[in-house]
Amino acid sequence: MDIPKNDSHSTAAQTALTTLAVDAEDSEALDTLAGSDVLVPVPDDVTEEDATDPNAVALPVLEQPDGEQAVPVFTSETEMTDLLPFVSRYRLVPLGALAAQWPTDELLLTIDAASPHGLTLDSEGVRTLLARPQG
Repeated sequence: MDIPKNDSHSTAAQTALTTLAVDAEDSEALDTLAGSDVLVPVPDDVTEEDATDPNAVALPVLEQPDGEQAVPVFTSETEMTDLLPFVSRYRLVPLGALAAQWPTDELLLTIDAASPHGLTLDSEGVRTLLARPQG
């Protein structure tokens, strides 16, 4: 699948990430981020049936140079293709819902890892900062 580049504007999530880079406790930016949809790459070994299951999301896990494991998510197709140009499938998932069901204490969440506004959170940060009440 060809993913078009669109660098003409920032998404609300990207603007929130930029704000959080300056003030990590900005509650409005955290609320905006938690309420945003993110692109979650579908791992290559996931079947089409599992990839489209509305009740589950297969998380791609990448090992960091320091040995930690992280799930990369993205605020736009451009951000995703900049870091992972080989991704052919992804799911659009509300970040707050993903955070509310974060699977393990050892897993990091990285949002837009290759960008200047990128953010990496440990599991506690994911749950406390991003698992906002959905309403």
